[in-house]
Amino acid sequence: MSVDYKNLRRVVVTSAAVASAVQAATAAVAVPRKRRDYADGVWGAGLAGIAVASAAVGSGDRTRRWALAAATTAWAARLEALMLPRLRGKDEEDPRYSEWLGDDGAAAVVGKVFVTQGVAQLLVSAPIQLAAASTLPRSARRYLVPVGIATMVAGAVVEALADRQKDAYRDRDDDAKPDVLDTGLWGWSRHPNYFGDSVVWDGAYLAAAASAPAAWTIPAPALMSYLLVYATGAKRTERRMQERPGYRDYQQRVSFFFPWKKR
Repeated sequence: MSVDYKNLRRVVVTSAAVASAVQAATAAVAVPRKRRDYADGVWGAGLAGIAVASAAVGSGDRTRRWALAAATTAWAARLEALMLPRLRGKDEEDPRYSEWLGDDGAAAVVGKVFVTQGVAQLLVSAPIQLAAASTLPRSARRYLVPVGIATMVAGAVVEALADRQKDAYRDRDDDAKPDVLDTGLWGWSRHPNYFGDSVVWDGAYLAAAASAPAAWTIPAPALMSYLLVYATGAKRTERRMQERPGYRDYQQRVSFFFPWKKR
C-alpha cells in the first residue's frame, strides 16, 4: 500500500486547520475595514502553509514532500511580494469585490469569500497532501517527481517574467507606449501570467502522481485552471479590458490562454 491512510487523515486535518486559521485571521481584519479584497493577499500564503504543514506531518517520501513544500513556498513568496504592495497601495477595495458582494453582511462575506477560498485551497492542494502521506514506487514512474518539480519551476518563471513585463509596461510614460502590451510573453498569450500559474499546479500534480493513488487527484489542477480562466482570472480581465483602444484587435491576433505565435 503506497498511501498511509492514517497519516493522510492527519495531513488533511492539519491542512484544514492551517487554511481555516489563515482565512479566519484575514476575515477578522478585512471585514471590519470593508477591504474584502484582502483575500487576494493570502491565496498564496495559505497554499504555502498547507504545503509546509503537509511536509511536516507527512510520513511519505521525505525528499518529495519537502521539495513540493519548497517549490510551493517559493511560488507563494513571489506572489505575496507582488500582491501585498498592491493591496497596501490602495485606499479602496478592488471594484471586483464591491460589484460581486455589494452590501452583503459579514456572515455572507465570510461564507462567499473566506470559506470558499479556504475550501478551494484545500482542494487545489490535494495532490500535495496525498503525496505527503505516500511512498514512491520502485518503477520508472518515480521519475515523475523531478519532472513535476521542474514543471513547477518553469511555470513560476513564466508567471514571474510575465508579471515583470506587465509592470514595466505600466511604468512606461512615453509617447511610444502602445495601447496594449503585445510584446514578450504577451505576444504569445493574452494571459501568460495566469498560464504560468496553471503550469505550476500541473507540475505539483505530476510530482504527486508518481504514487499511483495521487493520479486520481487530477480534478485539483483542473480546478486551478478553471479558477484562473473563468472565476477570478482571464475571462474577468477580458471583460474589463474590452473597451480599451486596440484590445479587440489584440484579441484577434494573440492566443487567449495557451501560448501561440501571433496571427
